[in-house]
Amino acid sequence: MNYLKRPFFLGKLKLSSNIFCAPLAGCSDLPFRRMTSFYQPGLLFCEMVKMDALIRNEPKTFQMLQFEKEMQPIGGQLFGSKPQIAGPCAKILEDLGFDSIDLNCGCPVDKVTKDGSGSGLLKNPQLIGEIISNMVAAVKVPVTVKIRTGWDAHSIIAPEVVKIAEAAGAVAICVHGRTRAQSYSGFANLDVIKECKLAAKNILVVGNGDIFDAAGAERMFSYTGCDAILLARGTLGQPWIIEDVYRHFSQLPAIIRTAKDLRDHFLLHFDHIIKTQPERKALLDLRRVGCWYLRKSKGVRSLREAINRSQSIEAVRDLIQQHPWDENEALHHTLSQTSCEAIC
Repeated sequence: MNYLKRPFFLGKLKLSSNIFCAPLAGCSDLPFRRMTSFYQPGLLFCEMVKMDALIRNEPKTFQMLQFEKEMQPIGGQLFGSKPQIAGPCAKILEDLGFDSIDLNCGCPVDKVTKDGSGSGLLKNPQLIGEIISNMVAAVKVPVTVKIRTGWDAHSIIAPEVVKIAEAAGAVAICVHGRTRAQSYSGFANLDVIKECKLAAKNILVVGNGDIFDAAGAERMFSYTGCDAILLARGTLGQPWIIEDVYRHFSQLPAIIRTAKDLRDHFLLHFDHIIKTQPERKALLDLRRVGCWYLRKSKGVRSLREAINRSQSIEAVRDLIQQHPWDENEALHHTLSQTSCEAIC
Protein backbone atom coordinates (compact mmCIF):
# COMPACT_ATOMS: atom_id res chain seq x y z
CA MET A 1 0.00 0.00 0.00
CA ASN A 2 1.29 3.46 -0.89
CA TYR A 3 0.80 5.80 2.04
CA LEU A 4 2.29 8.81 0.28
CA LYS A 5 -0.37 11.38 -0.60
CA ARG A 6 0.31 13.93 -3.34
CA PRO A 7 -1.25 16.44 -2.98
CA PHE A 8 -2.37 16.52 0.64
CA PHE A 9 -4.78 19.00 2.22
CA LEU A 10 -4.48 20.55 5.66
CA GLY A 11 -7.88 22.16 5.85
CA LYS A 12 -7.95 24.32 2.73
CA LEU A 13 -4.14 24.48 2.57
CA LYS A 14 -2.83 22.42 -0.34
CA LEU A 15 0.47 20.70 0.42
CA SER A 16 2.78 18.76 -1.88
CA SER A 17 2.77 15.70 0.39
CA ASN A 18 1.86 14.28 3.79
CA ILE A 19 5.51 14.08 4.90
CA PHE A 20 6.22 16.91 7.37
CA CYS A 21 9.32 18.19 9.20
CA ALA A 22 8.96 18.96 12.90
CA PRO A 23 9.60 22.17 14.82
CA LEU A 24 12.69 21.09 16.78
CA ALA A 25 13.47 23.55 19.56
CA GLY A 26 17.12 24.56 19.45
CA CYS A 27 17.54 22.91 16.05
CA SER A 28 15.05 24.14 13.43
CA ASP A 29 16.80 27.44 12.80
CA LEU A 30 17.15 29.13 9.41
CA PRO A 31 20.25 27.12 8.27
CA PHE A 32 18.58 23.86 9.31
CA ARG A 33 15.43 24.74 7.39
CA ARG A 34 17.47 25.60 4.32
CA MET A 35 18.80 22.05 4.41
CA THR A 36 15.45 20.31 4.88
CA SER A 37 13.47 22.56 2.50
CA PHE A 38 15.77 21.49 -0.35
CA TYR A 39 14.13 18.05 -0.18
CA GLN A 40 10.63 19.58 -0.32
CA PRO A 41 8.68 18.20 2.63
CA GLY A 42 4.95 18.82 2.46
CA LEU A 43 5.24 21.17 5.43
CA LEU A 44 8.07 22.31 7.67
CA PHE A 45 8.09 24.41 10.82
CA CYS A 46 10.08 27.10 12.54
CA GLU A 47 11.18 26.56 16.12
CA MET A 48 8.44 27.10 18.69
CA VAL A 49 8.12 30.59 20.16
CA LYS A 50 6.67 31.72 23.49
CA MET A 51 3.37 33.56 23.34
CA ASP A 52 4.39 36.06 26.02
CA ALA A 53 7.60 36.94 24.16
CA LEU A 54 5.68 37.40 20.92
CA ILE A 55 3.20 39.79 22.56
CA ARG A 56 6.11 41.77 24.03
CA ASN A 57 7.65 42.08 20.55
CA GLU A 58 10.97 40.64 21.70
CA PRO A 59 13.46 40.95 18.79
CA LYS A 60 15.06 37.53 19.37
CA THR A 61 11.66 35.88 19.07
CA PHE A 62 10.95 37.51 15.72
CA GLN A 63 14.45 36.60 14.56
CA MET A 64 13.61 32.94 15.20
CA LEU A 65 10.59 33.34 12.92
CA GLN A 66 12.52 34.45 9.85
CA PHE A 67 11.94 32.30 6.78
CA GLU A 68 12.45 32.40 3.04
CA LYS A 69 9.91 31.95 0.27
CA GLU A 70 11.55 28.68 -0.77
CA MET A 71 10.58 27.24 2.62
CA GLN A 72 6.87 27.66 2.09
CA PRO A 73 4.48 26.21 2.96
CA ILE A 74 5.74 26.74 6.49
CA GLY A 75 4.15 26.44 9.89
CA GLY A 76 4.76 28.47 13.03
CA GLN A 77 4.44 26.92 16.47
CA LEU A 78 3.36 28.65 19.69
CA PHE A 79 3.77 27.55 23.26
CA GLY A 80 2.07 29.04 26.28
CA SER A 81 -0.86 28.47 28.61
CA LYS A 82 -2.80 31.76 28.44
CA PRO A 83 -5.94 31.54 26.29
CA GLN A 84 -6.38 35.33 26.31
CA ILE A 85 -3.22 35.91 24.27
CA ALA A 86 -3.40 32.81 22.09
CA GLY A 87 -5.58 34.48 19.48
CA PRO A 88 -3.50 37.65 19.12
CA CYS A 89 -0.32 35.56 18.92
CA ALA A 90 -1.79 33.35 16.20
CA LYS A 91 -2.76 36.49 14.30
CA ILE A 92 0.82 37.80 14.52
CA LEU A 93 2.10 34.60 12.93
CA GLU A 94 -0.53 34.73 10.23
CA ASP A 95 0.40 38.34 9.44
CA LEU A 96 4.06 37.30 9.18
CA GLY A 97 3.07 34.95 6.37
CA PHE A 98 2.92 31.56 8.07
CA ASP A 99 0.73 29.05 6.25
CA SER A 100 -0.42 27.18 9.36
CA ILE A 101 -0.14 27.61 13.12
CA ASP A 102 0.49 24.87 15.67
CA LEU A 103 0.02 24.76 19.43
CA ASN A 104 2.81 22.93 21.26
CA CYS A 105 1.49 20.57 23.94
CA GLY A 106 4.47 18.24 23.75
CA CYS A 107 7.66 19.91 24.93
CA PRO A 108 8.82 18.01 28.05
CA VAL A 109 11.53 20.33 29.43
CA ASP A 110 11.05 21.83 32.88
CA LYS A 111 11.59 25.44 31.85
CA VAL A 112 8.59 25.11 29.51
CA THR A 113 6.26 22.94 31.60
CA LYS A 114 6.76 24.84 34.88
CA ASP A 115 4.07 27.38 33.95
CA GLY A 116 1.75 24.78 32.45
CA SER A 117 2.98 25.22 28.86
CA GLY A 118 4.15 22.52 26.46
CA SER A 119 3.32 19.05 27.73
CA GLY A 120 2.21 20.70 30.98
CA LEU A 121 -1.07 21.39 29.15
CA LEU A 122 -1.71 17.64 29.16
CA LYS A 123 -2.62 18.05 32.82
CA ASN A 124 -5.45 20.35 31.78
CA PRO A 125 -6.92 19.07 28.48
CA GLN A 126 -9.91 21.43 28.57
CA LEU A 127 -7.49 24.36 28.57
CA ILE A 128 -5.99 22.97 25.35
CA GLY A 129 -9.42 23.22 23.77
CA GLU A 130 -9.89 26.80 24.98
CA ILE A 131 -6.53 27.89 23.59
CA ILE A 132 -7.17 26.21 20.23
CA SER A 133 -10.63 27.79 19.98
CA ASN A 134 -9.15 31.26 20.47
CA MET A 135 -6.48 30.60 17.85
CA VAL A 136 -9.01 29.30 15.33
CA ALA A 137 -11.27 32.34 15.86
CA ALA A 138 -8.38 34.73 15.24
CA VAL A 139 -6.95 33.41 11.95
CA LYS A 140 -7.92 32.08 8.55
CA VAL A 141 -4.99 29.68 8.17
CA PRO A 142 -5.33 26.13 9.50
CA VAL A 143 -4.64 25.57 13.21
CA THR A 144 -3.06 22.33 14.41
CA VAL A 145 -1.78 20.94 17.71
CA LYS A 146 1.12 18.69 18.72
CA ILE A 147 0.79 16.50 21.82
CA ARG A 148 2.33 13.56 23.63
CA THR A 149 0.38 10.50 24.72
CA GLY A 150 0.03 11.91 28.24
CA TRP A 151 1.92 13.30 31.20
CA ASP A 152 2.99 9.83 32.34
CA ALA A 153 2.03 6.18 31.94
CA HIS A 154 -0.85 6.65 34.39
CA SER A 155 -2.46 9.47 32.42
CA ILE A 156 -2.68 8.46 28.76
CA ILE A 157 -5.14 11.07 27.50
CA ALA A 158 -4.18 11.52 23.84
CA PRO A 159 -7.44 10.02 22.42
CA GLU A 160 -9.40 12.38 24.67
CA VAL A 161 -7.36 15.37 23.48
CA VAL A 162 -8.03 14.37 19.85
CA LYS A 163 -11.77 14.86 20.46
CA ILE A 164 -11.21 18.13 22.33
CA ALA A 165 -8.96 19.51 19.60
CA GLU A 166 -11.41 18.50 16.87
CA ALA A 167 -14.32 20.17 18.68
CA ALA A 168 -12.20 23.32 19.10
CA GLY A 169 -11.58 23.57 15.36
CA ALA A 170 -8.08 22.17 14.85
CA VAL A 171 -7.68 20.53 11.45
CA ALA A 172 -4.88 18.17 12.52
CA ILE A 173 -3.27 16.78 15.64
CA CYS A 174 0.25 15.39 15.76
CA VAL A 175 0.78 12.68 18.34
CA HIS A 176 4.28 11.90 19.60
CA GLY A 177 4.04 8.36 20.93
CA ARG A 178 5.78 9.07 24.25
CA THR A 179 4.66 10.51 27.56
CA ARG A 180 6.21 13.60 29.07
CA ALA A 181 7.79 11.42 31.74
CA GLN A 182 9.57 9.38 29.05
CA SER A 183 11.12 12.44 27.42
CA TYR A 184 13.01 10.63 24.60
CA SER A 185 13.71 7.35 26.38
CA GLY A 186 12.22 4.01 25.42
CA PHE A 187 10.16 3.70 22.27
CA ALA A 188 7.18 5.51 20.81
CA ASN A 189 3.86 3.85 21.64
CA LEU A 190 2.23 3.27 18.26
CA ASP A 191 -0.82 1.69 19.89
CA VAL A 192 -1.84 5.05 21.37
CA ILE A 193 -1.38 6.80 18.02
CA LYS A 194 -3.61 4.11 16.49
CA GLU A 195 -6.22 4.79 19.19
CA CYS A 196 -6.05 8.49 18.36
CA LYS A 197 -6.77 7.77 14.70
CA LEU A 198 -9.76 5.67 15.72
CA ALA A 199 -11.00 8.49 17.98
CA ALA A 200 -10.80 11.08 15.20
CA LYS A 201 -13.80 11.88 13.04
CA ASN A 202 -12.64 14.64 10.71
CA ILE A 203 -9.43 15.83 12.31
CA LEU A 204 -6.26 14.51 10.67
CA VAL A 205 -3.85 12.50 12.81
CA VAL A 206 -0.12 12.91 12.25
CA GLY A 207 2.16 10.18 13.58
CA ASN A 208 5.45 11.12 15.24
CA GLY A 209 8.20 9.23 17.02
CA ASP A 210 11.09 6.91 16.11
CA ILE A 211 11.01 7.59 12.36
CA PHE A 212 14.71 7.40 11.54
CA ASP A 213 14.46 5.90 8.06
CA ALA A 214 12.00 4.99 5.31
CA ALA A 215 11.16 1.69 7.00
CA GLY A 216 10.20 3.58 10.15
CA ALA A 217 7.93 5.81 8.08
CA GLU A 218 6.14 2.81 6.61
CA ARG A 219 5.82 1.21 10.03
CA MET A 220 4.16 4.35 11.42
CA PHE A 221 1.67 4.56 8.57
CA SER A 222 0.83 0.87 8.37
CA TYR A 223 0.45 0.24 12.09
CA THR A 224 -1.39 3.37 13.16
CA GLY A 225 -3.38 4.29 10.06
CA CYS A 226 -2.27 7.91 10.51
CA ASP A 227 -2.90 10.46 7.77
CA ALA A 228 0.58 12.00 7.72
CA ILE A 229 3.91 11.66 9.48
CA LEU A 230 6.17 14.18 11.18
CA LEU A 231 9.91 13.63 10.81
CA ALA A 232 11.78 14.98 13.83
CA ARG A 233 15.11 13.70 15.20
CA GLY A 234 15.46 11.59 12.06
CA THR A 235 16.26 14.76 10.10
CA LEU A 236 19.26 15.67 12.28
CA GLY A 237 22.38 15.17 10.19
CA GLN A 238 20.43 13.46 7.42
CA PRO A 239 18.07 15.95 5.75
CA TRP A 240 17.91 13.51 2.84
CA ILE A 241 15.62 11.26 4.90
CA ILE A 242 12.76 13.17 3.25
CA GLU A 243 13.94 12.03 -0.18
CA ASP A 244 14.51 8.50 1.15
CA VAL A 245 10.88 8.34 2.32
CA TYR A 246 9.58 9.71 -0.98
CA ARG A 247 11.59 7.18 -2.99
CA HIS A 248 10.51 4.31 -0.76
CA PHE A 249 6.82 5.03 -1.23
CA SER A 250 7.32 5.69 -4.95
CA GLN A 251 8.90 2.23 -5.38
CA LEU A 252 12.20 3.77 -6.48
CA PRO A 253 15.55 2.21 -5.52
CA ALA A 254 17.17 3.58 -2.38
CA ILE A 255 20.10 5.94 -2.83
CA ILE A 256 23.28 4.64 -1.22
CA ARG A 257 24.66 7.53 0.82
CA THR A 258 28.44 7.63 1.16
CA ALA A 259 30.69 9.41 3.61
CA LYS A 260 31.45 11.94 0.87
CA ASP A 261 27.74 12.69 0.59
CA LEU A 262 27.71 13.31 4.32
CA ARG A 263 30.76 15.57 4.02
CA ASP A 264 29.13 17.59 1.25
CA HIS A 265 25.93 18.08 3.26
CA PHE A 266 27.93 19.04 6.33
CA LEU A 267 29.86 21.64 4.34
CA LEU A 268 26.65 23.03 2.85
CA HIS A 269 25.10 23.28 6.31
CA PHE A 270 28.37 24.92 7.41
CA ASP A 271 27.97 27.58 4.70
CA HIS A 272 24.36 28.29 5.68
CA ILE A 273 25.42 28.79 9.31
CA ILE A 274 28.28 31.18 8.65
CA LYS A 275 26.07 33.28 6.37
CA THR A 276 23.53 33.85 9.13
CA GLN A 277 25.56 33.94 12.38
CA PRO A 278 28.48 35.96 13.78
CA GLU A 279 31.64 33.89 14.10
CA ARG A 280 31.42 33.04 17.81
CA LYS A 281 27.81 31.88 17.53
CA ALA A 282 28.61 30.05 14.28
CA LEU A 283 31.40 28.09 15.99
CA LEU A 284 29.04 26.95 18.73
CA ASP A 285 26.41 25.97 16.18
CA LEU A 286 28.96 24.03 14.14
CA ARG A 287 29.90 21.96 17.18
CA ARG A 288 26.26 21.04 17.70
CA VAL A 289 25.56 20.37 14.03
CA GLY A 290 28.81 18.44 13.66
CA CYS A 291 27.59 15.94 16.25
CA TRP A 292 24.53 15.25 14.09
CA TYR A 293 26.47 14.54 10.91
CA LEU A 294 29.43 12.75 12.43
CA ARG A 295 27.51 10.34 14.64
CA LYS A 296 26.62 8.29 11.55
CA SER A 297 30.20 7.47 10.61
CA LYS A 298 32.93 5.45 12.23
CA GLY A 299 36.43 6.76 12.86
CA VAL A 300 35.50 10.43 13.19
CA ARG A 301 35.98 10.95 16.92
CA SER A 302 39.23 12.88 16.39
CA LEU A 303 37.52 15.12 13.82
CA ARG A 304 34.64 15.87 16.15
CA GLU A 305 37.00 16.68 19.01
CA ALA A 306 39.13 18.92 16.77
CA ILE A 307 36.04 20.84 15.64
CA ASN A 308 35.05 21.38 19.27
CA ARG A 309 38.48 22.87 20.00
CA SER A 310 38.62 25.11 16.93
CA GLN A 311 38.69 28.87 17.43
CA SER A 312 37.95 30.01 13.87
CA ILE A 313 35.61 29.28 10.99
CA GLU A 314 38.53 28.73 8.64
CA ALA A 315 40.00 26.07 10.94
CA VAL A 316 36.72 24.15 11.02
CA ARG A 317 36.39 24.23 7.25
CA ASP A 318 39.96 22.98 6.83
CA LEU A 319 39.32 20.12 9.24
CA ILE A 320 36.24 18.98 7.34
CA GLN A 321 37.86 19.26 3.93
CA GLN A 322 41.12 17.56 4.94
CA HIS A 323 39.54 14.64 6.77
CA PRO A 324 40.19 11.31 4.94
CA TRP A 325 36.58 10.62 4.00
CA ASP A 326 37.64 7.98 1.45
CA GLU A 327 38.82 5.80 4.34
CA ASN A 328 35.36 5.97 5.83
CA GLU A 329 33.24 5.43 2.74
CA ALA A 330 30.23 3.55 4.09
CA LEU A 331 27.89 5.39 6.41
CA HIS A 332 26.99 3.90 9.74
CA HIS A 333 23.18 3.85 9.61
CA THR A 334 22.32 2.95 13.19
CA LEU A 335 21.18 6.31 14.48
CA SER A 336 21.42 7.25 18.10
CA GLN A 337 18.01 7.81 19.69
CA THR A 338 19.42 10.18 22.28
CA SER A 339 18.77 13.86 21.79
CA CYS A 340 19.42 17.24 23.25
CA GLU A 341 16.96 18.15 25.99
CA ALA A 342 15.72 21.11 23.97
CA ILE A 343 14.10 19.05 21.20
CA CYS A 344 10.34 19.12 21.56
